[in-house]
Amino acid sequence: MSTAPRTIVGMSGGVDSSVAALRLRDEGEPIAGLFMQNWAEDDAQDSAGGASGTPKAAGTGGCRAEDDRRDAVAVSGRLGIPIHFRDFSGEYWKGVFEHFLAEYAAGRTPNPDVLCNREIKFKYFLDAARALGAQFIATGHYARIESRGNRHLLLRAVDRSKDQSYFLHQLGQAQLSATKFPLGGLLKRDVRKMALDAGLPTAAKKDSTGICFIGERDFREFLGRYLPAREGEMRTPDGRVIGRHPGVFYFTLGQREGLNIGGVRGFEAAPWYVVGKDVTENVLYVDQGADSVWLHSQALWSEAAHWISGGPPAARFECTAQTRYRQSDEACEVEVRDDGTLSVRFARAQRAVTPGQSLVLYDGEVCLGGAVIAATDAPLEKRLKARAA
Repeated sequence: MSTAPRTIVGMSGGVDSSVAALRLRDEGEPIAGLFMQNWAEDDAQDSAGGASGTPKAAGTGGCRAEDDRRDAVAVSGRLGIPIHFRDFSGEYWKGVFEHFLAEYAAGRTPNPDVLCNREIKFKYFLDAARALGAQFIATGHYARIESRGNRHLLLRAVDRSKDQSYFLHQLGQAQLSATKFPLGGLLKRDVRKMALDAGLPTAAKKDSTGICFIGERDFREFLGRYLPAREGEMRTPDGRVIGRHPGVFYFTLGQREGLNIGGVRGFEAAPWYVVGKDVTENVLYVDQGADSVWLHSQALWSEAAHWISGGPPAARFECTAQTRYRQSDEACEVEVRDDGTLSVRFARAQRAVTPGQSLVLYDGEVCLGGAVIAATDAPLEKRLKARAA
């Protein structure tokens, strides 16, 4: 009679999840793999959506998903472990992608990887693992979990260049108590070597990038399937019209690529950057210089925060923060307001802090939690809000 595995490993078909499974197997942990399909591809249908409300997208994504599935199966065979399959595309559409579209339509820049972890990988995947009789799940994320008594801490990975705690800050005690991160103490180069030494077919496979579970795409073309383009004016902060844009939601603060601004009479031949968006008036604001004053802010306000330990360390405290992935630690003072939202002031001005992105807070190596950025004191943002009031 077979015994249910104690840990189910999320097998994505990539090298990281492959080595996570390898390490657990070699430690003697009873494991099985599980491959998640979270984006329903159908080259034969149009991109407007499937009959059940799940996303359908034409293009090469289906081939990529099938390649990943085959690689996951091949790795599981090499390791001698069983593998299961689950389709969470409907859950992904409702729990992640609808929010993704709504945020872009509102002129904000969402971070779907954060929501994808909370709603899919550490919710539906965890539930599926428990239904299979497992106590734990494991993934190839670069992060660490440390238990102190009944308290579970989320720590940065040893390999800071690969640390993914930023994307995991919405996890709580229940998820961390049931999760293993076998790669948290490893360097990426060592993960590659382990895969090569074990003869895993994913050893040299390129790391996945792009939108969580959707992958690399022509972003403007992909988003245009769901949010029809509406052209409008590109203006400087002082109101001079210097070009036209294909849709304000295709751009984010600090972006340089895709503006297609040629030589403009009266201006130097210097790069242009997005410094603001007015969704109501359909205006994209641009300025020259990567360090434009219009891009800088020193304070931000957030939506209600999530705390990994269950609550904030204090009503007011100092820590470090990141407002985007792979940003260096920035010193700040945090005030937790009565409604759970945050008021944050940085020790120095920050560039291109973007509403819709995640503010993630740290105490040294420990990730405290975070929140979605709602607003900043950037000069153009303040001006546009005052105009709308």
